Order: sequence, then C-alpha cells, then structure tokens
Amino acid sequence: MTSAPFNPSEIGRGLAFASAVDDLTAALDRSPTVVVSAPPGTGKTTLVPPVIADRVRGRVIVTQPRRVAARAAARRLAQLDGSSIGSRVGFTVRGERQVGPSTRIEFVTAGVLLRRLLDDPGLDGVGAVIIDEVHERALETDLLIGLLGEVRELRDDLVLIAMSATLDADRFATVLGTDAGAAPIVTQATPAHPLEVRWAPCPTPRLDERGVTWAFLDHVASTAVAAHRALVRTDPTADALVFAPGAREVAEIAGRIRGLAAEFDVRELHGQIPAAEQDAVISGRGPDRPARIIVTTSLAESSLTVPGVRLVVDTCLSRAPQRDAGRGMTGLVTGPTPKASAIQRSGRATRQGPGVVVRCVDERTFAAAPAHPAPEIQAADLTDAALLLACWGAPGGMGLRLVDPLPAVSLGDALAALRGLGAIDSEGRATDEGRALARIPTAPRLARALRAGSALVGGRTASEVIALLSGDLRVADGDAQAALNLLRTGRSPDARRWEQEARRLERFAGATGTGPGAAARGSADQTGLLIALAFPEWIARRVDRSPHSATFLLASGTRAGITGPLASAEWLAVADVTRAQGRAAAGTGAIIRSAALISENQAEQVAPHLCTDRLEAQFVNGRVVARRERRLGAIVRSSVPVRVQANEGGRDAVRHAVSEHGLGIFIWSDAADALRRRLALLHHELGSPWPDVSDTALLGTLDSWLGPELSDLAAGTPTARIDLAPALRRILPWPAAVDLDVLVPERLAVPSGSQVRLSYPPVEDPGARPVVAVKLQECFGWAETPRLVAGRVPVLFHLLSPAGHPLAVTDDLASFWAGPYAQVRAEMRGRYPKHPWPEDPWSAVPTRHTTRRSALGSGRDT
Repeated sequence: MTSAPFNPSEIGRGLAFASAVDDLTAALDRSPTVVVSAPPGTGKTTLVPPVIADRVRGRVIVTQPRRVAARAAARRLAQLDGSSIGSRVGFTVRGERQVGPSTRIEFVTAGVLLRRLLDDPGLDGVGAVIIDEVHERALETDLLIGLLGEVRELRDDLVLIAMSATLDADRFATVLGTDAGAAPIVTQATPAHPLEVRWAPCPTPRLDERGVTWAFLDHVASTAVAAHRALVRTDPTADALVFAPGAREVAEIAGRIRGLAAEFDVRELHGQIPAAEQDAVISGRGPDRPARIIVTTSLAESSLTVPGVRLVVDTCLSRAPQRDAGRGMTGLVTGPTPKASAIQRSGRATRQGPGVVVRCVDERTFAAAPAHPAPEIQAADLTDAALLLACWGAPGGMGLRLVDPLPAVSLGDALAALRGLGAIDSEGRATDEGRALARIPTAPRLARALRAGSALVGGRTASEVIALLSGDLRVADGDAQAALNLLRTGRSPDARRWEQEARRLERFAGATGTGPGAAARGSADQTGLLIALAFPEWIARRVDRSPHSATFLLASGTRAGITGPLASAEWLAVADVTRAQGRAAAGTGAIIRSAALISENQAEQVAPHLCTDRLEAQFVNGRVVARRERRLGAIVRSSVPVRVQANEGGRDAVRHAVSEHGLGIFIWSDAADALRRRLALLHHELGSPWPDVSDTALLGTLDSWLGPELSDLAAGTPTARIDLAPALRRILPWPAAVDLDVLVPERLAVPSGSQVRLSYPPVEDPGARPVVAVKLQECFGWAETPRLVAGRVPVLFHLLSPAGHPLAVTDDLASFWAGPYAQVRAEMRGRYPKHPWPEDPWSAVPTRHTTRRSALGSGRDT
C-alpha cells in the first residue's frame, strides 16, 4: 500500500504530546512493543497513529472502547490530515464501516478487532495495532492484549502499542514485554493546559437505599448552572460537561438544568441515544448557538474531545458492573468514581485551553475513592470471552499473557453455559457449532437463539428480536414485545439503529422459517420463544402479585420482581434480569428489565433439558412424605402427594431427602456416636484406609453405608427406629478393621483394675484428645501415660475426686505425681478423710474404694 506520508508536525500542532514524539520513535527503534502513558487531552490518540503509520508497511489499526470514540477519533484525524473520512483514515464499528482500499489508519472498537482475529489470526496486511485506553480495563481490551501478544510471537514485524491515560503503565509494560524485559514506556506527563479544581459538596447524602437521591441531583444541576453562568461571563465560547453515573441521572439532571437556565442549550450524551445525536454533540456548536451544557455518562470520560468544553462538573459517581455469583447475574452498581477516572473526566476541560473542574464532593470523600476502576473481567459475564478463547485455541486463556487471569468461578459458569449450547467439547475446545456462533456478531446465547429460532419463526423475525436484545435499546416497563412493536413503526428514536442491526443479523440467520410461528410475524409468544432459546434458565413463573408489581421465580432459582403490564403474566421469558441496588423489587433483590410472554408449552419446548418429572421426598415428624413433582428447573409445574415405595425411585427420593435434611434427622445412639468418633480419629491420624465420617463424606456416600436403611425409610420406617451403628460398621475397612479395638479401644484398663470408658473427640474436631475420666486413687503408681492409635495420640486424663469432681487435667502422669499431687493431697485429705491420700503415690495401692474397704480386701481391687 503506497500513499503520501502523514505530516505529524502539522497534525500535532498545539498538542502537548508532540513533545514526546522523539521519545516514541526512539522507543520504537529499540522495541516493536511500546507503552505510551500521557494525561487526557494531550493528543496521543490523534498523534500516535500517524507517527506509527509512517514507520510501518500495512494498515494501522487503532482500537477504542466505544463506538462513538472510534467514529470521533477517525473524523478528527481525517480533518487534521485534510482528507475525507474513509480514504486515508477510516473506521469500523458495529453496523457502520467507512474504509477504502487506500485507508492507512482504521479506528475500530476492540470487539470488532477480536472477531477479525478469528477470521485472520495473522492480521494479514496490518503493520501495527494501537490499543487505546488500556487503563479502563475493559474485558475486550484485556483479551486483545493477550491475543496480540501471541500474534507477535509469530509476526515479529507487527508493531504493538498500548496507550494509557493513567500512571499504571508499568503493569502493561510487563505483560507486553518478553522474558528478557518489559516493553519501553514513553511518558508525556504535562497536561495540555492548566486546570483549576473546585469543591462543591452536597449538604445531604448522594446515595440512599433507592440509589442517587433527588436532593443530590438538584445540587448538581444548580452547581452546574451557577458555575457555567460565571464562566460564560468571561468566556462566552465556553461549554460545560456534567458527568452523571447513568442515563437516568443524565435525563434528570438535564431536565433540572433546563428548568433553571433557559439561556443554555442543554444536551444529553449516553449510549442509548442514536449515533447521529452522539456525533452532533461532539461536533461542537456553531458561532451563533447559545452556550451548551452537556450532561453525560462515562461515555465522554476518555478518547473524546468535545469542542469548546472549559468546565467539568463531576458527580464523582460511577455505575459499574458487579457480579452476583449466587444468582448468576451481573448488575450495575452505583458508587464512588475511581480517582483515575475522575482525573480523566477533569481532563475534558483542558483539551483546548485552561479549564475548571467542580467536584460535587469534599476533598476527604474524593481521597477515599478507589485509585483505579476494577477490571471488567472481575464482574463480567465471560461466556463470549470463553468462546472466543476456545476458538483461538487457548481455552480459559491458557498460555496467554493476560493482565489478569479469568476468575475461576465466572469462567466455570461460562464454560458450563457453552457446553449447554454445544459450543465447546468436554476438553473446552470449540466445536463446529461454537465456531459458527463465534462468527455471528452478537453474544453466544443470542447467536444460538438466532440460528435455532430462524427455523421456528423465520429469519427476519428472529433477527429483529435478537437486534433488540443485543442493541442496548430502551425497553419501557420491561416489555420487550411493546418495545419491538414501537421499533417496527419507526417512531422510536432507536428505530434506525435497530433496523440496521436487524438487517446485519439477518445475513447470519440461515433458515427462512417454516415453523408454525413463521407466518404470524410480531406476536408476543414468538418474542418470548426466542428469548427463552437464548436464556432458558431465565424462564419464569409468577409466584406472587401485589397491586402494582409481581414476583417471578426463574428456572435458575432466583426470584425477581417486575412492575407494569407484564406483572399480570403467568409465564415470562426473561432477557435481562439484574440485581437491585438498595431497592429490592417486590422484596426479591433482583429486577426484570426485559421480558416477553411465553406459554408453559413453549417453555417445555425450548428447555427440555430443564424439565424433570420425579418423586420428591422430605421428612415430616421423622417419617418420609413424598410428592410427584413436574419441574422446569426450580419452577414447580405440578405437585401431587404420592405414597413412597421401597423401589429404586423411592430410594432415590429418600436419598435426596436425607442429603437435603442432613444426618441430624437421625437419633444417634451412644454406640453409633462412639463408633463414629473413633473412626474420625483414625481417619485424621492415619488416613486411608480408614474412612472419612464427616457429614459431608457420609452424605456423599449414602448407598455405601446406609443402603438397607434407605429402603426401610422408603417403606415407612421412622428415623427414630434406624440404628446407625451397624450401618457405620459396613464401611469398616477390611482387613484393617481387625485392629479397630487395639488402635482405638472403647475402654482403658487402669491400675485399680477398672475398665474405664474412653471419650473420643467430636467428629468435627478429630484433632482434639481422647479423654478418660477416672478417680485419682485408681491411678496410684501409674507413671507412663497411655497412647492410642499405635502410639500417636496420648490420652488426656481427667483425674477425679471421690465425688467425681475434676481435680486435675494432665497427659503426663509422672509429672503430676511428682509435683501438683502434693497440693491436691493437701486440699482434699480433709474433705475426703475416708479415702486414701498417701504422701507417696508411687508406692500406694491403686483402688476405687475407701481406705477401710481397701484394707479389708486383698490390697488390690479386681
């Protein structure tokens, strides 16, 4: 590819990063992998790509975490280069592509490049990849770092640049480096223009149990209006940028500002507004337009230059994903903005001149915020990532140099989901179906629903529904069908974007649809059917209803609430359910955000693997009571009382009930409890072949020791009549069991001739000592403390008074007779004068009787 070189000197005019270009070229002379660290607003996103393009053969790919950033960066660079977008500089994002054969620099989202790597692992025709905003720790960016590191092992000519706006460059340099050393770091530490920091804390809390408070939103709006009015008096060209945690808060703050200051042009900027509106906001304002206040989410936090901004008002709140492992879902949680992100936000005010940031917190609150955002990999659903890695040939990230490993629990959930889709085999490798799903530009679950649903409802209908589910589109009242109907009319502001996505997905749909629902386009049960194909574990049945809301039980076992028209439904197919923050909908702690109607028959059709028909037993007053239950996952479809039979089905039901209730349902006899304690000590000290008799182990091996009793319980025998001692003897290891009474005897012979019962430690504390409680007089002359388990465990003596009260505790009899005994004798001989308290216990005759009775005997008890 030949074309005129770029002109970095002209492109970088006025950009602070221009002073670091020589350092960058020097670093590239030493290494093809470089980390660039520079504050926001210094121009690295604009200047680094043309510098690299003039050094390499082939196209330069620049990744951005967001579509709006990729489009904006490409247009900005094309403008500075004096070329038209799509010629020397272009971009590719989901649903839009402007590149040509002469394109030298292509801006893309990280997701676009990941899918491109699956089709072209060697990146043929690409001379360099620049990964921007790596500090945000987006999941797709982290994956790119790992995959491109492996590509570089095969292509030493590929230049790889990672760019960070915060001071954590060392970590990325280590990951991108080699065993010989880290990648070089190019730093440009001076911001483009000075920044004035002001503090405007709200007198009332920012958050309560319902989320962001109305009082705080009022405070942010009034603070923004006052600060901007003061600024435009000295600089009428200045615009303001107000950061809010989410789209709802953006709308609330924008509405308040409009009511307070009619003289300003108030705009909203977030991911749910159409791309054209996003681009209009970041294109600046005309000379005759009023000053603007742009209220935005973190969308404008990095990579974007919003022209004219001199003021940033920051709520210092962010909304980030947080995984709920118990429910298997991820929810957005509002909390303090990490300081690194807040610094990026403030940098929006100094991109084109001196600026001001007003933070709506005090300095102490700001200082207490986290230093950096949590990596998305810690909270995200990893299903898409796990499929991509399996297709790449690195299941679970094995062998890749990742910034952080994939969390084991989340990865396990993702792999289980992929196995359920038939996307990976038992070894974690991608199947043909998995590779087909990975090439559809949407999540694996939705890709599966698109392929399978096309045959049932038609390719066009399936594509429309999946486009709604994958497009981050508005779903009012959680009603996916109503949202789809509105999109089809074209009256929704999201209609154009949705239509483009539907047309794109239709190319992957395959079947034209010959199923019974194919002709009736647009019905609610079709939408529900497709949702259930994607998320069968989120099929839900109503279990409770109040006047304004309802609670549904999902097949996964989670309860979730919903308000609005769908609250009256009996069955729902749920597409989006998230944990509630503070506010627990219908007392569930989870909220259904998108769903459609589905019938019970449809639910059974799309989720046969979740359907069961089995006997369920439980113990009531010590006896087994059973019901035959038809379930869809955790949802009980029907339940009928039945009589348990002592057959395999009855045994299975009883086994399950015992596992659920635990061994506490049984009455442990003294003999059973003693045997279990002895076995626990042997297992603790000797291990195999002596069995583990903990609750967990016994419940996991019920058939091996409680088999006959399970049949008895199924036949109606109450738990009180089950003797567990013979049951435990079934797991004694033969022939080692012949030594049981030698290793852990039931009784211990003491010098008086008595056989005293040993008390073994509890099963849950087998490391404690066996105890023998015996009268002190019965142990006269006993010097050596006996030891059990082939000499491994000394016995602990509780030496008792004649009345059975403890006098001393020792595991060293010789030391006791030589020392403490004298004090015990002095205290006890007056209290128990009829019993022997010899001055010399070594020569005294051991006895369990009084002095008189001992004298009448032979001198030794028998």
